[in-house]
Amino acid sequence: MPIYLIRHGQSEFNAAFQSGAADPMIFDAPLTAKGEAQAKQARIKVAELGIQHVLVSPFTRAIQTAQHIFQDDLPLNVVLGPHEQLSHSCDVGRSPAALKTDFPELNFDHLPDVWWHIGEENELGYTVEPQDIFAPRIRQYMQSIADLSPRPIALVAHGNVFKELVGYAMENCEIYRYSG
Repeated sequence: MPIYLIRHGQSEFNAAFQSGAADPMIFDAPLTAKGEAQAKQARIKVAELGIQHVLVSPFTRAIQTAQHIFQDDLPLNVVLGPHEQLSHSCDVGRSPAALKTDFPELNFDHLPDVWWHIGEENELGYTVEPQDIFAPRIRQYMQSIADLSPRPIALVAHGNVFKELVGYAMENCEIYRYSG
């Protein structure tokens, strides 16, 4: 049974950032109204897939996307591993306590206070996760869920995560059937 990869909806960072432009410095960016609409549209497509288990990255945009898609149909399991490669301000996370304030119904107890990549800060004040750290992290995570059940599984996460897995940049709220 497959894993369905679902990229989050448009975030405030996605809307503000154009390739080559300056980083708009939007940390842990939430969804825009367009992103919410994309997620609600994805809900229609997902209804046909028989998903039994939902895994979601701890970033706000991924959690909001999963909430709009799955609403109260299935519990959301916040997981560490498929979080975005830290390359911009939006990829700096928030502490479990801050996330719990915004999403009190979800469990963040298993996350360390700093769960995103930490290293030497760049001129903008955040670190960048090197590809040689990011790629093995994603492969290791996918191996860790290879036998997870019940299936099918939905994994709600990020563009660079899925590009690493499927070889192309998925659109916001695109759904991809992943066989591993």
